[in-house]
Parts: sequence; structure tokens; C-alpha cells
Amino acid sequence: MKNLFAQGMPVTSPNLTGTPWGGYPGLLALDFDGVLCDGLQEYFHTAWRVYCRIWKKGEVIPPEGLAEQFYRMRPVIESGWEMPLLVRALLWPYPEKQLFSDWCGIAESIMEKDALSASIIGPRLNEDRDEQIRQDENSWLAMNRLYPGVPERLRSLLNGPVPLRIVTTKEERYARRILERQQIYLPEEWIVGRSAKRSKHETLRRYLPESGQEAAIWFVEDRLLTLQAIRRYPELASIRLFLADWGYNTAEERERARAEGIQILSLQAFCADLSVW
Repeated sequence: MKNLFAQGMPVTSPNLTGTPWGGYPGLLALDFDGVLCDGLQEYFHTAWRVYCRIWKKGEVIPPEGLAEQFYRMRPVIESGWEMPLLVRALLWPYPEKQLFSDWCGIAESIMEKDALSASIIGPRLNEDRDEQIRQDENSWLAMNRLYPGVPERLRSLLNGPVPLRIVTTKEERYARRILERQQIYLPEEWIVGRSAKRSKHETLRRYLPESGQEAAIWFVEDRLLTLQAIRRYPELASIRLFLADWGYNTAEERERARAEGIQILSLQAFCADLSVW
């Protein structure tokens, strides 16, 4: 079946009966990093390069074990520009327990001490990524791998009746390059990223009329704090929230999500039909 939504025709989601959500959503929204793409290797590689440009000019080789520490701490990151700050914090060194409990406070402290901000670090991160892509795009893409089964799942969704959107803090052009390497091509407006300059809950709010009054939005995200933030808005109560257990979150966060009534989604379930979620 062709994607009717892509052709501008009205969409009727199947089986929207019986429960407030029914068997299918009116619109499916997906985070990118930690849901579709595992870019840990690239995150650290780029974060280290930018860290060296800001704090350790001329240094090339990261200390042994730093990458593994960074991978463990990736769940604290909301936006990519924070990653060089995480490298800085790990080398300070702050204890991992403290980083988990007070990452925002630690990041703000580092920025204040070193006269930095998101508006300074973010462009440097993008400049470094663009430099890597210009020099060897294949190597950069190889460090950004879609999770097993995700390419096939995305293709099946694009050929189905449910509208799809990607809602991410990543720059759209990077997400698009990674997807297109797998021959997955989305209309420009289907990926909403950092350049939109709005939070995920605001983007989802804008999708509410699009999904229909009777058909809820389903949103898959790997960051518990993001899902908790969405829940604070009564007008977003119809959105069904899923925490991706294969993404950048911890066992403790998954337990907290369960206790708060947020559904935990496995990669196996994600790759199955929407009716079994």
C-alpha cells in the first residue's frame, strides 16, 4: 500500500475502536538518537574532538577507558551540544553517581567557569561534524548505525497508513544523511530537529490536530525526563508515551517509568505490528 499521507490524501487509521487509543495511532512520532540510531561511537569521537579544541588544544588520543565512561553516562544528555561538557566533567573528574543526579547543575557550573554556552558549543560541534563529513563521509556514517531491524521497520511504516514523524534534538541534515544511507527517504517536513528551535512537547502539541480528535499520537522516546516533561501538560494527555528500553536510559529509569505508568517498549515489539505494542 502506498503512503496516502505522503500524497496529501486524508488518512483513516485502522482499528481506532474499543479503547481511547485503539489498535493504531493517528500519528506515530519517533525520537532519533537512542530510538532509531545508535551513534555512541560517533558521539564520543566528535565530543572528544571538540573537547580538545576548547580545552586541550593539540591533544589527540583520549585516555584509556574514557569512551566506556562516556557511553555509560550518555543517558544524562538531552542535546548533542552537551557532549563535550560531559567529557570535561568525566575528566574533572566528577563521580558518575553525581553526574546522574545533578548533570544540569554540573554542566551549568562548567559553562559558567569557562565562559561557555550552548550557542558557543553547538556551532563548534556542528562545524566539526561537517568537517568529518567533508573529509570522509563514509567513515562518519559508519559510526552512526541504525538499530537492528529499524531500517526494515521504517520502510514498512512508510508504506503503511499511519502518518510518521521524527522529533529529535539532532540537526535535521545529520538525521537525513544517516537515513538516506539506508535508502530511507522522508519528506523534509517529516523530520523536526534542532533548527526548529522548539521543545519536543511543543512540536507534539502542533501535531494534535493532524492526528484527529479520536486518534491519539504515539511517541517513542528513550529519555525519561523528556516523557515526564510531556506529561506536565494537560493538553497532551491524549499522547501515548513509550520509553524505548534499547536506547540511552538506565534500569532505574525504566523502573521509574513503569511506576509512573509509562509503557516500556522493547526493540522486538517496536519492529512488530503497531497493534501489539
